[in-house]
Amino acid sequence: MSQTQKKNSSNGETKPRTSFVNKFLRGSKFMSSKPESRKESNDLETTDFQPCNEAQKTATLNTAQPLTSEMEWRPSMEEKEQFLQKLGRTAEDKCLDLNNCRLTAAHVREAGEALGSITDLQELNLSWNSGVGRNLPLILQKFQEGSKIQTLELVDCDLTSEDGAFVGQLLPMMQNLEVLDLSLNRNIGASLNSIAQGLRSTSNLKVLKLHSCGLSQESVKLLDAAFRYLGGLKKLDLSCNRELGGGFEDSSALLATLEHLEVLDLHQCSLTANDVASLTQVIPLLSSLRELDLSANKKMGSSSENLLSRLRFLPALKSLLINSCALESETFTALAEASAYLPALETFDLSWNKCIGGNLKLLLETLKFLASLRVLRLSSCGLVTEDVALLASVIHAGHLAKLRELDLSYNDGICNAGWAIFCQNVWSLKELTELDISLRPSISRDCGQWFGHLLNAITKLSEITEVGMRRWILLTSQEEELEHFYQDHRHSIHFDLGEFQEADFPRLN
Repeated sequence: MSQTQKKNSSNGETKPRTSFVNKFLRGSKFMSSKPESRKESNDLETTDFQPCNEAQKTATLNTAQPLTSEMEWRPSMEEKEQFLQKLGRTAEDKCLDLNNCRLTAAHVREAGEALGSITDLQELNLSWNSGVGRNLPLILQKFQEGSKIQTLELVDCDLTSEDGAFVGQLLPMMQNLEVLDLSLNRNIGASLNSIAQGLRSTSNLKVLKLHSCGLSQESVKLLDAAFRYLGGLKKLDLSCNRELGGGFEDSSALLATLEHLEVLDLHQCSLTANDVASLTQVIPLLSSLRELDLSANKKMGSSSENLLSRLRFLPALKSLLINSCALESETFTALAEASAYLPALETFDLSWNKCIGGNLKLLLETLKFLASLRVLRLSSCGLVTEDVALLASVIHAGHLAKLRELDLSYNDGICNAGWAIFCQNVWSLKELTELDISLRPSISRDCGQWFGHLLNAITKLSEITEVGMRRWILLTSQEEELEHFYQDHRHSIHFDLGEFQEADFPRLN
């Protein structure tokens, strides 16, 4: 994931000019939710997180030099209580969520002692606060041996390698830690040795997230040693560490000790053919695995046949994301055959694998047996008319009755006749909530007569709320049909036609 944040410059002060409690938090509950993003791209890069709490725009942004425990400033007990009250918290609370609050060094000065006064704190979230970086020791120095902390989230806090080293030293004091999220801190990869050493003391850890942390090939070996002490780990996220590729080559036993692992995310890790060979030996041993994400590892395309064929040994698998992996005919065939043995599968993402075009028939038998399937994504797969006709036949037979999301976008090779067949049968997906048949950004195209069939089908789909049709151009008569549809039916259905100037795109007839 890519994230850039403007670093606050130090003004050299050791004390804030205005009390953090009295000014920064004046009239604010200091609570906000994680920012969300949407994307429309094929590289699986995640969009930037941006602070969105308007109430915080007036906050003082004065910063101070990094602070240490030797500084003389100490808040009074009254100031501690006032700080917590302004947050809507008390010293007896077990959960403190300060994510996306724009904490700066000056604010950290007043918060450090207050956090230490919450003796029963079990969950602490400081995510999306760049001011935490370089000041983490000051904030967490009060946590002593036997800390009750179970969840520690420090996502995108601009942590330095020194902060990472401090986390490694702190972990042995957190015997109750179950969730550790250090994602989007790209500099802590340099201190992974310390973190890995600390992880050996967190035997209760169930969730470890190191998404986009600047991990390298050497990091795999360090983590391998730590995993031997984390037998209870259920969720592991190493995604978006592009320098990780090649690290699995000499670690064939990596992950083998994580017999309780339920979620494994390795998307966008630049996995090599040798990495895939090593994972092929391990994947069948992870019988508890429920979610597997191997997306955006393009070098897997010609080397993953054995790995994908062994997915049949994961009967509990519910989510399989293998989009943008440059699959080839042989690897897709192996995947299609193995997926027939995944009865619990609910989410299946094959988008951006062009080899599927003209070969969807290989999945035909699989789709008949995936009775639990909720999400099917086939965006930009080079689908042709024959493919969508086969899909329509499966839908008509009732084999995808539980499907809620269907993405067929960016498949411009389907002719109007194919869309007509599909639209005449899509009404059988009674639980469908989202359908996307948008064209790729470089193309616009006139809607055929199938648009009428689509409207008719939607009147029979009581759950549907979103229909993606970007860059499809409605004729005047079809615009009138749509207007009448809105007048006669629920207004909660959104047709996303997008906004563009018709002249900007080549038109297909």
